[in-house]
Amino acid sequence: MRNEATSEARRIWSNSAGPVDTWMDYSRRRTRKSSARNRLSTIDHRSSSINRRAFTLVELLVVIAVIALLAAILLPALQRARRQAKAVACQASLRQWAVTLALYLEENQGRFPRQGADPVLGLLSGRYLTKDDPNAYWRYHGVRTEGIACCPMAVKAAEPNTVGSFTSTANGRLVLQGRHGTTFRAWEITYPGPAFLCSYGMNSNLCSFGFEGRGVFGPERDLPYTDIFGLRGFRNVPLLFDCAQPANSLMNERIRPPPREPSGADGAICINRHDGSLNGLFIDMSIRKVGLKELWTLKWHKQFDTAGPWTKAGGVQPEAWPQWMRKFKDY
Repeated sequence: MRNEATSEARRIWSNSAGPVDTWMDYSRRRTRKSSARNRLSTIDHRSSSINRRAFTLVELLVVIAVIALLAAILLPALQRARRQAKAVACQASLRQWAVTLALYLEENQGRFPRQGADPVLGLLSGRYLTKDDPNAYWRYHGVRTEGIACCPMAVKAAEPNTVGSFTSTANGRLVLQGRHGTTFRAWEITYPGPAFLCSYGMNSNLCSFGFEGRGVFGPERDLPYTDIFGLRGFRNVPLLFDCAQPANSLMNERIRPPPREPSGADGAICINRHDGSLNGLFIDMSIRKVGLKELWTLKWHKQFDTAGPWTKAGGVQPEAWPQWMRKFKDY
């Protein structure tokens, strides 16, 4: 009887749950389904956490905008700091020029030469270029000036045919040749070789008769030199400065400033190389920054009026300056 009851129970269970299902089989299937759901839930959860950490398009655009804004703020400051560093390096070069020229003056009784193919080019390059043979020269001084000849703001030569040139001849023969520079380009001696680049210029009056002033004639004009030691009573006399030519000066206090910002050697002295100023070496061997408008207050020669019409003392009005110079400091 017992066996018959068990058989009947199995038959009833088989009819209700399936021909091959048993309670054990049913439990195993439920366990497998539950495990599969857990794995899917784990994968979905992991994917959703990755998505939460990713940038959206809006967030990415915001980050790019912030970076661009920071660059716009910082780059001008970095460029300004770079220009200031170059101005400091320029003054360091002028200090070495001060030592070089002071040694030359000590050895030559305070005299700058007025003779030779070009005494200024000879002093700056160190080579005394003779008119008889331009390649036969001796040195003005023992300093190799190539390493201090260029302001860091103007270390490359100007492109040919873009600026003017200078030459010197003797007896119909070429003795010296070169080309001018610009605000940010050095002038160059191209002949005789080797080529020499420089972006400083001397006060042209100191190596000529011009320092004695306009209309002055007398025995001093026959001297083959300028007596620098004799000028110690004169203040504010420029010696060497940022320049687009080997030598230049303001010949008188009435010379007008350039109507437009110079792009070539036409500015010569009045060049905006250091943010409204240039660096200068004076005959007392001091070095300082010189504002562009301050050039009209310097003692370029003995009779130069430092309170001329282009100075505050001379009554110049701010609107009298060319437009490109009005933003600079008045003197």
